Amino acid sequence: MDTVVSRDGTPIGYERRGEGPALVLVGGALTTGEHAAPPAELLAGSFTVVTYDRRGRGRSGDTRPYEVRREVEDLAEVIRAAGPPAALYGVSSGAALALHAASAGLEVSRVALYEPPFTVGEADLSRREAYRSRLVALLAADDRGGAVELFMTHIGLTPGMIAGARRSPAWPGFEAIAPTLAHDDEVLGDGAPPPDRLALVRVPALVMAGSASPPAMAEAARAVAG
Repeated sequence: MDTVVSRDGTPIGYERRGEGPALVLVGGALTTGEHAAPPAELLAGSFTVVTYDRRGRGRSGDTRPYEVRREVEDLAEVIRAAGPPAALYGVSSGAALALHAASAGLEVSRVALYEPPFTVGEADLSRREAYRSRLVALLAADDRGGAVELFMTHIGLTPGMIAGARRSPAWPGFEAIAPTLAHDDEVLGDGAPPPDRLALVRVPALVMAGSASPPAMAEAARAVAG
């Protein structure tokens, strides 16, 4: 894995595969660049694919205090390493971060956003605020396992699924990067699709949800696509 240095001095680890137009994969909550390795390998025959560890994860640093603009600066350096302009493919909160990058005028050729986890509807916004308050409390108490469990509950995993996750070899890795759940929350702002930011995107954009996506995710994708 190679490293770039972001504007505030934070090292950001990344990996480059293949040759062709630049494509950066931007991961979501509780993931590192390693989780994007399988699709990166598939795409490397047609693209220069770059995966990276968002700040606070894997081999990347986590300079405090956290600000969303710092993650945008991180992505700017990764794009520079990929060979701009680069297409961005963001998943979940990574889709929201890719949206920040495109609206900020980074050297982006196009964006693909899968399940951007914005919230549509007053009831869902109220539920999100309750999640945010509880997440802050758990992380302040350094209850990383509790924070991961809260997130998994919030996105719809059943108690049985969460119990299975706790027993899996992946759980320590989730706990290691649990503080970045607060980063993901900040990337989403107040939770609603951001019309002002969407209006600033000047490159082609594809917004997606899958056939098995929860209805709320499909609704959010439609709201972002306009």
